[in-house]
This record gives sequence, C-alpha cells and structure tokens, in this order.
Amino acid sequence: MTRSNHTEPLGNSVARAVPIRLIGDAQARGRGHGLSGSMAASTVRAAVAGQVELARAEGLIDADGEAYLSEQRAFHDQADPLSLQEIAGIAEGFGMAMADVFAHLHLSLLRARKRLVETQQDGCSAWAIAAGSDGPMLVKNRDLAGRNFGVQRIMLHAGPDIEGGPMLCVGSLGSPAAYSSGINAWGLALADTHIEAPQPGIGWLRYFLMTRLLASCRSVVEAVAVIRAATHAGGGSLILVDRGGAVACVDFTGPRATVTAAPLVWRTNHYPQLAQGAGDGDSISGTSRARFTFLERTLPRQTFWRPAEAASLMTTHSSPFVEGSLLCAHRDTGAAETLSCAIYTCRDGRLLFSDGNPCLGRWARYDTDGPPSDGLASAHPK
Repeated sequence: MTRSNHTEPLGNSVARAVPIRLIGDAQARGRGHGLSGSMAASTVRAAVAGQVELARAEGLIDADGEAYLSEQRAFHDQADPLSLQEIAGIAEGFGMAMADVFAHLHLSLLRARKRLVETQQDGCSAWAIAAGSDGPMLVKNRDLAGRNFGVQRIMLHAGPDIEGGPMLCVGSLGSPAAYSSGINAWGLALADTHIEAPQPGIGWLRYFLMTRLLASCRSVVEAVAVIRAATHAGGGSLILVDRGGAVACVDFTGPRATVTAAPLVWRTNHYPQLAQGAGDGDSISGTSRARFTFLERTLPRQTFWRPAEAASLMTTHSSPFVEGSLLCAHRDTGAAETLSCAIYTCRDGRLLFSDGNPCLGRWARYDTDGPPSDGLASAHPK
C-alpha cells in the first residue's frame, strides 16, 4: 500500500456528496436510521445489542451495573428526554430493546467503574484553530480498534428541536446524532475524543450532550455556558469552534468539566493534566501521548491553515521526532485503524470528509445548506 501524503486542493474541487437525511422529531430521526436502508438491521444489532449481550455474559453489566444504568436513565429522563426519544426511535428502527441501546452507550463508563482496562477503544486525534483560509476549522481523525466497522455514516438532521436549521454529523448507525463530530447551521462545530473516565458518576452522557449542544447553541460561548452549568457522567474531551473564531477544549474529568479557551487546541486519548487514559492496553491508548506530542510540536508552527494542509497533516504515519505510529493508523501496523478524517470549515458550514484512511485521498464534500427534503434519503458513497 502506498502511503503518500494527500496534497491535492480541497474545498470546491472535491465532489459534493449527499448525506443520509433524517427529518422530523427526535424519535422519527432515530427511527430513520433503520428506514434509510443503508445497512442490514442485523449488522447494526450485532454492533450494538451484540456488544451488550457480550458485556452481560462477561459480568460487566451485573446488579451494580444495572443500578448505575437505572440512575443514568432517571437523570436523562429529567435532563434530556429528547435524546431518550432519539434512541427509542433507533431501537424501534432496528428491532432492538431501547435498554440495550442505552446500555451500549454506557459500556465505557461501566468498564471504568470496575477499573477494567479497555482493550478496544474509540480513539482519535482532534484539533481546532481560530483562523484559516476558509475561516475557523475543526479537524478529527477517527480511529477504531475493531468494533463497529462499517456502521459509520454522514447524516443531516432537521426537526423542531434543532433550533438553528439542519445539523450535519459524522456518526454511526444505531447511535445518537453527533456520536463523533458535527456542525450546525450557525457554524458551531464540535468533535470528541475518547478518554477513560477517572471516576464515572451520574450526569450527562457525552454523546447525548454533543447532540443537544449542536441542536441549541449558536456559539462556543453558549455551549460552554451549558456545559459549565451541567453535571457530567465523565470521560472524554470535547473540542468546539464557531464561525466567529472562538475555540475551546472541554475535559470531562469529573462531574464538573474543565474548559480551556485558546486560538488553537488539540486532544488525543488522555488528559494532559492526568495520567489517566494513556496506558498500554491497545494501539490507540498506547500511541496517545505520541500523537499528542506530535500535534503539540507541529500545530503551533503555523497560525493560518488551509484545508489541504490540514488533510496532509492528518495523513502522517511517522515522524523523526516522535517514536511510534502517529495520526493515520493502518490495521497492518496494530489493532487500530483510522476510520475517517473530518475537516469542518465553520464559515461556510462545510464538512470535507475522507471515508477511510486520509492518506488514500478519498475526499467528499458535505454542506449544511443542502437541497430541501421532506423525507428520508440514503446516498452515502461507499
């Protein structure tokens, strides 16, 4: 396999693609996952309910785990009923129990509660900058270590609870809207990175929070205010950037989040201020510090980024000043593989997306201002 950096121009030169369009209230949009016809329901059930069944068989979801899930469900019944309606629709669309969809989204927290090493993690490398040729920009490589290959999709959501107009999300069939990253019609973009929760508690699940922020917030300032006022279950980080150039990184180290505002931020799969989340359990956590160091040494050298330059950076496999494999992971070099690269340009509400390793140069363009639709469509290029 040739692994040369992709340096072709991006933006208008990349062909426009059509996302799966999910229109309606939260439950209807969730149900639309199954109605889109883009994947067999049995495949999604295996990726979601199958993982929950395995967790029960292994004792991860025991009496204590069920009690925790019950408390989390009660919390979201009060704080976030819309997300529960969305996953109820997802469960209906794929013929699953809603409790299994809810439990699947909490598996990482359940493992952290038992202090179990995660041998398969959803890893990633993400960064955002306030100034670029196409305005403020958010970039994320999404890595997986064996789970859920094939269920990733680009989805455009519109409905009465999405206040600013359509939001465009990189997500997964069977999971909430902004399961990995997204941008709304106001030009607010966000992306998370997986980090083990130091002390999981009762509070907002990050995957639900991301969707609600995109649905209701115009800016980083508004989103940070919501985050600061909330109690969080913990785990992960979140990078936010808006059309006006505000940039922030949020670390969910406990019930109250830590917010860092700066013109340039980046995260991988550990908290820089803690030892948590950068162990040797797998090829994602094992490279987290190397990837962080690479971004720390590389990103500040440039204050003005073009999408093509960001794309080229995210194809990096190795570096003379950092040991080990870096941003663009291939399965033949370890358990992890870079599933996609997402580049959000906030000024025009655009997503430039690589389906697969970014070094392969398979880019498509998605826009939040796509043609109007009053129904569901599936035209995801594969």
